[in-house]
Amino acid sequence: MKFSQLPLNNQVLEALDAMRFEECTPIQEQSIPIILAGRDLIAVAQTGTGKTAAYLLPIINQLSEGKYPEDAINCVVMAPTRELAQQIDQQMEGFSYFMPVSSVAVYGGNDGILFEQQKRGLTLGADVVIATPGRLISHLSLGYVDLSRVSFFILDEADRMLDMGFYDDIMQIAKFLPKERQTIMFSATMPAKIQQLAETIMHNPAEVKLAVSRPADKILQSAYLCYENQKLGIIRSLFADEVPDRVIIFGSKKLKVKEIAKALKAMKLNVGEMHSDLEQSQREDIMQRFKAGRVNILVATDIVARGIDIDDIKLVINYDVPNDNEDYVHRIGRTARANHDGVAITFVNEKEQTRFKQIEQFLEKAIYKIPVPAELGEAPEYKPRSGRGDGGGRGRKGRSSGGNRKGDGKRMGRK
Repeated sequence: MKFSQLPLNNQVLEALDAMRFEECTPIQEQSIPIILAGRDLIAVAQTGTGKTAAYLLPIINQLSEGKYPEDAINCVVMAPTRELAQQIDQQMEGFSYFMPVSSVAVYGGNDGILFEQQKRGLTLGADVVIATPGRLISHLSLGYVDLSRVSFFILDEADRMLDMGFYDDIMQIAKFLPKERQTIMFSATMPAKIQQLAETIMHNPAEVKLAVSRPADKILQSAYLCYENQKLGIIRSLFADEVPDRVIIFGSKKLKVKEIAKALKAMKLNVGEMHSDLEQSQREDIMQRFKAGRVNILVATDIVARGIDIDDIKLVINYDVPNDNEDYVHRIGRTARANHDGVAITFVNEKEQTRFKQIEQFLEKAIYKIPVPAELGEAPEYKPRSGRGDGGGRGRKGRSSGGNRKGDGKRMGRK
């Protein structure tokens, strides 16, 4: 379906035309009419499906028609991380370029000037506030933020927010909002705690659910069956002759990320690390150096798997097996973007085999197992516990197997 077939006003369609947006993604096609109709909505869709536009476009459409107060905050968008808040704000700026719709991004950091910019946008009444929970609560606690006239409350990556422990923060923010509002929730998964949150803050929501898509065909997927103490040796072997221009190595825990980064630096590799212990200025600096090619290897937690757009990642390495299928898709989806080819390698120790088998069953194919370099010794056999099919192929020890510019509209609190 084309955007022109949706009930969006001419200003929004002109903006989309200028940005060369023509075809809707499935989540946009299904969500936009529901939001325009004023219904609460739960939408289950993973990153990369166009979900940000699925809620921003109908909100901008409504705000641009001038039926909402100019001196009030009309919409609050919650995001789990500063990086995602920044990305949403960038898209907001692009979509609203031709319209008198203002926005302010509110996220943490040690920059006092940034805090004052955020305060100014909040007190003057930016139409759309895009915020991380902790920083918005910091502003609310100082008494100058009025959310009593908010018409739209949006939770993006709601499952990630709850995983990060923001349930109480969300409930606290909701107390500042009027009961008569439209609440929209986007989540990559729908666990019980998301359903509980929906029952608490939403009214008879419509539901849109897209199946988790398979990774792009252009991603060459493979795995090493190995012992935990062989993983660094495999990396040393992989990068012995040449290090690709851009590599992301994912670890599930920030402590593990720190350990990996330290070990790779000892190998004289050009490494940066990204995790929640870093200050905002440090995160921005490392991302800028990675994008500019001054850092070849980024070791990161899943904070980078969602919400960060870097189009030319050559290689993704899962240092450990992701916790679930969705995380696997999000992680390896950092490569093979924008029509590039990409490679994804997963290290699977003996304790992670069952979880990896579940990923193979989700993919409905066996992922090729690369032999561990002979100098690292024998590797474990592939013996996952599974009640469904074999799919993974059983390998012998150490053998392979199987298988915007600033807009003309009012803009406040810009970074």
